[in-house]
Amino acid sequence: MIVEKRFADLTPLELYGLLELRVDVFVVEQTCPYPELDGRDTEPGTVHVWVAEDGVPVSCIRVLENGEDRAIGRVATAQGARGRGLSAQLIARGLELCAGRTVDIGAQAYLEAWYGRFGFVRSGEDYLEDGIPHLPMRVVAPT
Repeated sequence: MIVEKRFADLTPLELYGLLELRVDVFVVEQTCPYPELDGRDTEPGTVHVWVAEDGVPVSCIRVLENGEDRAIGRVATAQGARGRGLSAQLIARGLELCAGRTVDIGAQAYLEAWYGRFGFVRSGEDYLEDGIPHLPMRVVAPT
């Protein structure tokens, strides 16, 4: 089951679980020490979307407001939950939440074709983020 909440509606346990998942994937697994808490989680327009098992988030994204546009980021799935299509379900739901708006992502370069399945196309030059090749991608979410 997909859960969607704004920051003010998250329980302390849900917030802890989402942050723990993101730190486990991005900071520990990908060995990228960076400021995970960037202030965007608490913005009134941010929607946290995740799948939980036994109350624990195992896959998540966040949808950000960037003026009239939107961004999807912090796409993370726990190692033990990969290969089951959870991230695909979350990206599809994120795009539904962004209906009719331009949506940007900063994709890890090896996932370009995967995001392409959802209509995302390259929108700029490759760049390095925390030592990992990335590229900007964009799509107009279907209405």
